[in-house]
Amino acid sequence: MMKRKISRAFLLSVCMSPVGRLLAQQQPVEMADAMRSNGKIYIVVAVCLTILTGLFLYVWRLDRKIARMEKEG
Repeated sequence: MMKRKISRAFLLSVCMSPVGRLLAQQQPVEMADAMRSNGKIYIVVAVCLTILTGLFLYVWRLDRKIARMEKEG
């Protein structure tokens, strides 16, 4: 059990290491600066959060339905 946790943590750290290099960009993103200055970045964030919330709610409801069907059958 402990080996499984260690291997998962190692795998997660290996998978996340390239992400750190991608997030540490030195060049500013012009489109993001323009959207931030116009206040439109908040609209983009709101739309993304709405989509993610909808997906999570859909998966949660689907899981509940499947669990109920498994109990009945």
